[in-house]
Amino acid sequence: MRLEIYGVNNLNFVEFNITGDNDTFQSCDKDSLYMDTELFNLFSGSFERSNNIYDYFDPTKYNSRHFVVLSNELIHNALTINKIDSYESFVDFTGSIFLGANFVLELEKIDKNWKLNWELYKNKLLAVNEQLIDVVNKCILEDRILWLVGY
Repeated sequence: MRLEIYGVNNLNFVEFNITGDNDTFQSCDKDSLYMDTELFNLFSGSFERSNNIYDYFDPTKYNSRHFVVLSNELIHNALTINKIDSYESFVDFTGSIFLGANFVLELEKIDKNWKLNWELYKNKLLAVNEQLIDVVNKCILEDRILWLVGY
């Protein structure tokens, strides 16, 4: 918990909003999902490669033209994560991603023994990846727009 007044420059999360339409959305809607930026960095490449106008700081719209590509990117990401078979390959994976090392720094803050528990965190990454695929599938099935916004 922060015991300070802070501005927009100190926010550090990503919003997944599926309640808007083709043109607008209600920021921080009660039905939105959120992810810390350090975690999102490990998945941002999938979003960037599936939409050429992706911009972390501006709302990026994903619609039916993007969903198959995004889903395929996330599936590929899951296969890559699944191949991690050691602490060293876990560090190599995160280190190979732009700002991925920040994720490791955050792990060290919350779990001093994370090096012994790397497999637990690999499985958590796989679970998050699956949740992202579920969001995309929901958008496909319910004909929704996904707005992605970094704060």
